[in-house]
Amino acid sequence: MFVRSVFATALQALGIPISTPAPKPGSDLVRAHLAALDEHSADGPVLAGGISLGAHLAAEWALANPGRCAGLLLALPAWTGAPSAAPAARAATASADLVRSLGLAGALDVSTADVPGWLATELRRAWTGYGEGLADALDAAIRPAPSAGELAGLDVPAGIAGFLDDPVHPIEVAREWASALPRAALCTTRLTIVGTDPAALGRAAVLAWLRAGGRVSPARQGPALRPARSS
Repeated sequence: MFVRSVFATALQALGIPISTPAPKPGSDLVRAHLAALDEHSADGPVLAGGISLGAHLAAEWALANPGRCAGLLLALPAWTGAPSAAPAARAATASADLVRSLGLAGALDVSTADVPGWLATELRRAWTGYGEGLADALDAAIRPAPSAGELAGLDVPAGIAGFLDDPVHPIEVAREWASALPRAALCTTRLTIVGTDPAALGRAAVLAWLRAGGRVSPARQGPALRPARSS
């Protein structure tokens, strides 16, 4: 799973165990992810995080459960508040339309035609795992993220990681989240680097969390989610 390859090395170096439940395909994607965070925090506060939609949901869950969140690892937030015309939202809509019109195999052929080889491989692995639920899962991902005002109420250490070269997840969004969160730091890397070293994104998020005041001892890693994405 891509999310484990991103976060595991950096967290394990700090002695923090990681749990990355597989996403639930279909329209129940979001509810299942939030429920997984509830389950993992039953025994104490967790360090919650994710990539793209997973980052949005980790922050949303933390807002609803402030006493159960020890911190946040937020990689590649895709928009703030309403999705509006955010590149990632447009990409998800276009991808869902492709899946419904061309089928999974046809949509993959179109979506992987002009992307780097490693990203094409990851898209094929991730999308195939969603099966017939892929289009509905993509639709489910297009939902409001926490607003800047809501993020301002999250008083936990938050490590934000952003790409400097990814038009789907503009670095300006990561900077907006870092500015809105009261205890946040931002570290950056590049999409081209993650192509050969996926853990670079996780190292950026964990380093940012430590710089934001994250403490190793009381936290354990909650579930993180990488939603299906298109190029």
